[in-house]
Amino acid sequence: MSENVVHLHKPTDPPTADAAPTVLTVVPDAPPAPPVPLWVRSGRAVKTAVTHETTKTTVRAVARHSLYTFNGGRIVARRTWDGKTGARYERMIRTAEAAGNLEAAEEWEERLQRFRAARHHRRMDLLHSPVEAAKGLAVGTGVSIGVLVALGVVMAINNHDARDVITPLRATIDFIALLIRIVQVVWGPALTIGPFLALLALWTVGSKQQAAPQWALPANVRNGEGEPITPSIVVKALRDLGVPALRNAIKEMGDAGASMLGPIRIAGCGVEVDVTLPSGVATNEVQAKRRKLAENLTRHEHEVFITIPEAARTVRLWIADSGALDEPIGPSPLVTDETMTANYKTGKAPWGQDLRGDAAAISLYQRHLLVTGLSNQGKTAALRALALWLALDRNVQFWIADLKGIGDWAVFEGIAKMLIEGPSDDHCIQATEMVEDAVEEMNRRIEAQRRDPSIVFPPLIVLVDEAQKAFMCPAKGEDKRPYGGSKATSRYFMAVREIHNQGRAVDVLMWQGTQDPTDQNLPKLVREGAHTRASLVVGTESQAEMALGAKAVNAGAAPHLLRQGLDKGTLVVASDGIAIPAGQASITVRTHFIDDEPAAEIAARAKALRDGVATLRAVDRGEERDALADVAAVLGDAPRLRTNEVLKRLHALDPGTYGDEWTNDRLKSLLEEHGEEPKKSHGVMVVHRDHVLRALANRDAEGSASAAE
Repeated sequence: MSENVVHLHKPTDPPTADAAPTVLTVVPDAPPAPPVPLWVRSGRAVKTAVTHETTKTTVRAVARHSLYTFNGGRIVARRTWDGKTGARYERMIRTAEAAGNLEAAEEWEERLQRFRAARHHRRMDLLHSPVEAAKGLAVGTGVSIGVLVALGVVMAINNHDARDVITPLRATIDFIALLIRIVQVVWGPALTIGPFLALLALWTVGSKQQAAPQWALPANVRNGEGEPITPSIVVKALRDLGVPALRNAIKEMGDAGASMLGPIRIAGCGVEVDVTLPSGVATNEVQAKRRKLAENLTRHEHEVFITIPEAARTVRLWIADSGALDEPIGPSPLVTDETMTANYKTGKAPWGQDLRGDAAAISLYQRHLLVTGLSNQGKTAALRALALWLALDRNVQFWIADLKGIGDWAVFEGIAKMLIEGPSDDHCIQATEMVEDAVEEMNRRIEAQRRDPSIVFPPLIVLVDEAQKAFMCPAKGEDKRPYGGSKATSRYFMAVREIHNQGRAVDVLMWQGTQDPTDQNLPKLVREGAHTRASLVVGTESQAEMALGAKAVNAGAAPHLLRQGLDKGTLVVASDGIAIPAGQASITVRTHFIDDEPAAEIAARAKALRDGVATLRAVDRGEERDALADVAAVLGDAPRLRTNEVLKRLHALDPGTYGDEWTNDRLKSLLEEHGEEPKKSHGVMVVHRDHVLRALANRDAEGSASAAE
């Protein structure tokens, strides 16, 4: 029999790995989670039920319809009180006094006196009316009985029956008894239904006025979708604007605060209303609160425009329909009407639509133009749309420098006599030299006009897109004068200034497109020299002032409040060449976008109107020109041109080379030197293209023969 030995002392040596006992670690199960108390579960259930959207909708509906009924009763009571008392007139008097309009206050006071006199007369009449009513009732009853008895006598005589004398009287009594029985039957239900009908009537009044808190209104109304702009909504928005003087004045006016408002007129995709501010409230205080005013009107900031008309203490609000400004405006008439032509002097370019939805057309006659804005907002498209329209006038000449150089102006190949495309300093230098050539052309025209005031020159549009590159060009000429900059030594700056000063007198006009304006890339003297200034969205109010001028911005022009990326092609324009509402300094135009393909089609129509234009790609300086080749170039595809026209085109090609010394005789000598000469056609001296090409061929043949010898 074996025995189990129990050791009573703890071994001091640890067991070896082989002899170590196996230790089983028992992990107890996690204790069960304590039950959630009933009050916690109940609270969660109540919270879920209370915060559920269905509960919110139900509470809103109950509150809304209850308040419609309650506030409808208040509205009816107020109307009744106004009709019976002079409260309405007293409110109007307080309103006029608060607005400082004493004449209107006196007029309302006279109306109040007339109302009180008429009411007193009615009350005095009531003192005598019971006696007169009793007399009238007695007389009316006697006459009625007499008529009925007379009618009964006639019936008795006719029927030979004396009982018919009282038949009409008996029938009348029976009819009255029937009416009494009907009233007895209806009276009970009427007493039961009557209060419900009265509550329904009060609910109808309240619902039409939306007489409930904002949180209780339907979702579409709270979000402003389709909410009509009414006088009460505008007054509430102004009252809650956070201008203490305005809020206090409206409180003194009571519900008649709407008397500040002019008529609410439909204006395009929105409405327009003039607000005459009370005394002590400045127009700029309202302008500075544009975002808050828009939100009070349940609109986005870009859907409310605040301008200052001519009337004193007046702001003009234009409030768009919700989402209307995000809708496209449609294609340009230049695209849809292939028969459209242009007239530089009398016509207007179809540029887009104003906020009213009316066509916005602009006159370009003798007006320098500046279009600015942030990058990629539609500046080039807006500028090109005007140039495409003007190209449909065959007399207009174009010199174009595109310092972006990605082909936006390539469609003017064959229209523009000069087209520079590229972003490098060399292209900026060429653009500067092009503008300097335009200055020489301007001076030549001025001198020619001084000799002959009757002379008329074709319009010359000198267009520089991305002009900020020319202003910022660091290159210097051989005379150490910088091409860029904003000082008197800057060649581009001074050339533009000279054209601004005198160019319009001889129809040499400067058009510039620039982005992100600053004092460095758009000097003050240059931007203020433009007659038409237009701005897309810019970053700050100071940039808006640079683009349009402080006067326009102070009067409400706000290109800095347009939305970058969302309001592409929307321009704020300050110009006397476009119809601007009376009293305003600017107008907002949503321009038509003309894509590259339709732009090419319009350009093709413009080329068809011309005899053919050889487009130069660079300003060639310091090299001797090939006069015969230049004659061939200016002829283009035209089979023949008058010598005077050839001389004009040569001068436009290079004013420095083909100046006043180039006459008909010199042109004739040039052609005779190579075996050809101008000839008359219908009594006018002309140069034939075939003759010039033959002269070039003769010269080349002579040169080849000389080289062979």
